[in-house]
Amino acid sequence: MLAGSLFVGAAPTWKAPEQFKLGELQVLELREEDPSKPALPRPTVEDRLGPLRLRSMEPLPDGRGWRFQVQALEPGLAVIPALDLGNGQRSPELRIWVPRSIPYGGPWVGFGGGNEDQLPAIPFPWAWASLLLLPPMGLVAWGIHRWRRGATKRHLHHAIHAFRRHWPPVDRERATLDHGHDLGRDLLAARFGEAARAWGPTEFQAHHLGPWDQWARSLDAARFGRSEPPYPEPQVLVSALDARSGGRGRS
Repeated sequence: MLAGSLFVGAAPTWKAPEQFKLGELQVLELREEDPSKPALPRPTVEDRLGPLRLRSMEPLPDGRGWRFQVQALEPGLAVIPALDLGNGQRSPELRIWVPRSIPYGGPWVGFGGGNEDQLPAIPFPWAWASLLLLPPMGLVAWGIHRWRRGATKRHLHHAIHAFRRHWPPVDRERATLDHGHDLGRDLLAARFGEAARAWGPTEFQAHHLGPWDQWARSLDAARFGRSEPPYPEPQVLVSALDARSGGRGRS
């Protein structure tokens, strides 16, 4: 009876490292060290040893125990409870520390990440992505070039529109006449350049702008209360610009 109680109370021993590396395969051994005692029967285990994933199990070469290949899939203290060996014996409880492979809150890849950890910083391929900007940048450059080419035409069109709204003058007040003169000079400058603001009879005749020579003389006459020469019609003045610009400026 005493021998039987000693046999039942005897416990095998674990051979294990002090720490496990997270995610790596590790080896545990459970053996009976006392050669006077029978070899250990196969432990009743399935796919886990406590929190450790069991990858394989095989008998030791000397037949005195079992070798387990396991994998720790989470950090912390891994506690392997006592295993029932089926002959009245139970293995001792085994505790192994599994440290985290990364610090808390740090970027992580693979095992060791938790809810408070950050995803790893993946560099964005800016150099390659910048190639995608070439088509829209080319379109923008083409649009700016086209807009600049049309700036002169838009300015001329605006000047024609402003001139037509205020010509001929509605009265012979000096401010009204000066305003009509300024709009006419703006229109000439939009068509021929800033030098046209100072053109007189000689320049108008040299550029075949007879109606504009009449325009200047009619304003001078109106300032002194005369009505001759009369104000030329706005369409006649614009048509004279059209003849010089190959059709530009029509509204």
